[in-house]
Amino acid sequence: MSNLEWVYGIHAVENALTQQPERVKEVRFQEGREDKKTQRLMQLCKKSGVRFQVVPRKVLDQLFVTSKDRVVHQGVVAQATMTKAKDEADLHKHIGSLEETPLIIILDSITDPHNLGACLRSADAAGAHAVVMPKDKSAPLNATVSKVACGAAESMPVFAVTNLARTMKKLQDQGVWIFGTAGEATDMLYDHDLTIPTAIVMGAEGDGMRRLTREQCDYLVKLPMAGVVSSLNVSVATGVCLYEAVRQRTNKA
Repeated sequence: MSNLEWVYGIHAVENALTQQPERVKEVRFQEGREDKKTQRLMQLCKKSGVRFQVVPRKVLDQLFVTSKDRVVHQGVVAQATMTKAKDEADLHKHIGSLEETPLIIILDSITDPHNLGACLRSADAAGAHAVVMPKDKSAPLNATVSKVACGAAESMPVFAVTNLARTMKKLQDQGVWIFGTAGEATDMLYDHDLTIPTAIVMGAEGDGMRRLTREQCDYLVKLPMAGVVSSLNVSVATGVCLYEAVRQRTNKA
């Protein structure tokens, strides 16, 4: 039972009930909530055969008293089995089976679950084929990630690998070109062809990519920064990079 967590928020619970209801053990609703969204979730519980109950708000609040994050549960929580990341062998099998030109995001040392969730949401929206991250330098796939990702944590293929540099080398052996984002790069992302099999590496805010990760990249690229700030939030930068690839691929089609 250790892989069960309380998933919270209307969108996160709805996605769990619609996409993978078998993951959901129980749903709890806040007393006094009779809005349409709550009624819809109750109907989904009945349709999926998921047990639910209505409880005072303080019962829901108490579920998160030890949480490090500020939890806004919106009057609904679900006890569910969290989605697990797949491993390196699964990644290379997945990439090898693609009929489309691969578009991959590699997240190096993204330890904030809010940033991870937002990156997964952008990756899903842009149609990326995989998100890769190291096992020991990343936020876990937890309830916070699930809420921020708005369903992408469950739908996006996520792979956690032991040795990121080694995994990148194997991706290159599969024909994938790797673009690392770095503020000190001389090339702009927009100057490169992203219609080829592409992996874009996003490093942690502040520290950026680790040395071995950087050395394994085929190219280092950057985004133009016209203002006084030196960098974008990693999830924002991920979205910008992904949609440049989408733009190029759409124009080429």
